[in-house]
Amino acid sequence: MNDDARFEDGGEAPLNLGALDADDLVVISSLVQDAVFPASEMRWLKREGRFALLLNRVRWEDAGAKRHAPERVQSVLMFSNVQAVASQGVPKGDADTVLSLLHMAFDESESPSGQVTLTLAGDGAIRLTVEALDVTLKDVTRPYVAPSKKRPNHPD
Repeated sequence: MNDDARFEDGGEAPLNLGALDADDLVVISSLVQDAVFPASEMRWLKREGRFALLLNRVRWEDAGAKRHAPERVQSVLMFSNVQAVASQGVPKGDADTVLSLLHMAFDESESPSGQVTLTLAGDGAIRLTVEALDVTLKDVTRPYVAPSKKRPNHPD
């Protein structure tokens, strides 16, 4: 009898990923593309040097997407080593304003320092000045059917 694991036996698990360089951030950026969050769900913990978002992301990695409706999951996107936060076109603390995250990029200045730019739909942006890149993405709820029952287009 063959006791080797098969691909079909694997179960989908919540994501818990980290990024310590620009290449890692590209992976996390693709997973949070089209995530939505109320403007009130952003926190900068200045003393701790952390910036966090509680967002509802599309489960792009969902292997069963063809068998069921598109899903989203609530996730925490956490940036550590944050020295400063700036934003443009982002209403702060307005629970009624829903923002959509399109892309994240890291521009290194003096290694390992640099700036992370979070580009939002509607010409909004958040810029984080970091001492070093340290980002985590962690799913914190069970997946749920996307309210629109549609999956956004994902560019290659």
